[in-house]
Amino acid sequence: MSVKKNFEEVLKNLEEASAKLKSENIPLEDAIKSYEEGIKLYNECSEILKNADQKIETLTK
Repeated sequence: MSVKKNFEEVLKNLEEASAKLKSENIPLEDAIKSYEEGIKLYNECSEILKNADQKIETLTK
């Protein structure tokens, strides 16, 4: 069973991945890994927000 992270945790991890990419001395391989992780985290954040939006829409009907 996987543990679901909350939005704030995922966003924090996305910000950390972004900070790594902004580092001046990051090796290319590490930059690619951070970019891939950032894309996954971005998609996870988007999904969480989409679900929240759907829930709010359902509750306001």
